[in-house]
Amino acid sequence: MSLLRGFLGGAAAGAAGTTALNAVSYLGMAIKGRPASSTPQATVEKLVDVAQLTIPGSDEVRKNRIAGIGPLTGVIVGVGVGALLGLFRSAGWRPAPVVSGLAATVGALIGGNVPMTVLGVTDPRIWTAKDWVSDIAPHLAYGVVVAATLWGFGRHASSR
Repeated sequence: MSLLRGFLGGAAAGAAGTTALNAVSYLGMAIKGRPASSTPQATVEKLVDVAQLTIPGSDEVRKNRIAGIGPLTGVIVGVGVGALLGLFRSAGWRPAPVVSGLAATVGALIGGNVPMTVLGVTDPRIWTAKDWVSDIAPHLAYGVVVAATLWGFGRHASSR
């Protein structure tokens, strides 16, 4: 499997996993009646501050841009983790689907939560069990879908 094919297949798996993560998150919001998390936008605000950048526009336009950039960072992490796993697969790392799923889950948790923690937007050490479940469940869905998609791509490629 070429590196490009692995990268693109992994990116597609990451996109599918990101869709699953978002679906589980939105379903939880709908069932529990809870609002969307503001941490992605707060992370963008902090990152812009730390990097001494400016997001242009009037207050309303700037706020809307940040509202778009925040969730977009999650898409970038999701597709990026999948692409990285696809590259590993193309280099010969082919663990069992459960291991791939756990690797994807952990990768997405790290990619999403570490920047927020480092920037002081959140502190997982003070999260309740309910907070952890709300965070881990969508990431597990991500991991399952990424692993299943990579496995499916692997089966298709080997049947040629």
